[in-house]
Amino acid sequence: MSTRQAWPPRPAVRPEAAGLRRFVEPAPPQPERCELCGVPLAEAGHRHLVDVERRALSCACTPCALLFEQPGAAGGRFRTVPDRYLVDADHGLDDSAWEQLGIPVGVAFFFRNAALDRLVALYPSPAGATESELDPSAWQAVLDGTRLARLLEPDVEALLVHRERQHYSCHLVPIDICYELVGRMRLHWQGFDGGAEARAALAEFFDRVSRRARPLAAEVRP
Repeated sequence: MSTRQAWPPRPAVRPEAAGLRRFVEPAPPQPERCELCGVPLAEAGHRHLVDVERRALSCACTPCALLFEQPGAAGGRFRTVPDRYLVDADHGLDDSAWEQLGIPVGVAFFFRNAALDRLVALYPSPAGATESELDPSAWQAVLDGTRLARLLEPDVEALLVHRERQHYSCHLVPIDICYELVGRMRLHWQGFDGGAEARAALAEFFDRVSRRARPLAAEVRP
């Protein structure tokens, strides 16, 4: 009785060759994990915490994020980034206020650093988040131009201002999306002015922010 053999015959795999596969074949992607408890995070998105001592963002699962929404949890080292988006359509930002900033791009964000007890102003650049070296008094025209500045939660929320031609927008946003924007700009930036890809990414980002933002409620206006 004859036996059929596959053609061409498969070469035998030596044990040592099989063992080397793990070094040459790409490893399967690992799920993101909560940086506090280690559980896998949902692929659809997750919350962030601000480590106020390290001035850094940490990924968090929902239970850990809820835990650190409580004031004073873990001695106040971690604070959960809220999911609040507000827009001030009645802001007073104009060319005069922007010129005082002296920022070379059309986007800047401000947040209050509780540890330093002062406002910090940053803007995206090819090198990442760049801190403005201007005297804080130069920012006052921008901060005085919107009621949103009075509502900022320290460390976890930012005042995001954007100039596009002669149009200005002003939003209160979670601090993590500001660093998301910084990452996008660093990834797409080309040449002196950023290039077409960076401008497209910026437009898509602010379109998403605008769709999520709620108007500044009358009850919070002084």
